[in-house]
Amino acid sequence: MVLIIGGAYQGKLDFAKSTFDLKPADIFTCTGGEIDFSRRCIDHIEEFTYACARSGVDAVAYFQSHREQWRDSILICRDISAGVVPMGADMRSWRQMNGLTCRYLSGEAARVSRIFCGLEERLK
Repeated sequence: MVLIIGGAYQGKLDFAKSTFDLKPADIFTCTGGEIDFSRRCIDHIEEFTYACARSGVDAVAYFQSHREQWRDSILICRDISAGVVPMGADMRSWRQMNGLTCRYLSGEAARVSRIFCGLEERLK
């Protein structure tokens, strides 16, 4: 599995498309609490973790229980850990859930890339 992380609008998906020759049909964009693991690339993991945090689902446990389905995937997640700590408990919960999920996924990944200004920084 490949994990691609970085801030908003830094070119994570464009990097994945060019590096891994992804077509639109290869990409699933998370918008809630379900993931279509049949696609090669899962984008916006942070939207999934947001839905999990709001509904009380453990995103890490979800990924652990579906490991065989994503082990060959390209996963893309926005880094929401930088900046001011949110005042609202729900947003802090999301930030924590997203961080824990990225930490788990980076441990499982064969390759971890951070994208900043469209440039790759290989972390693993």
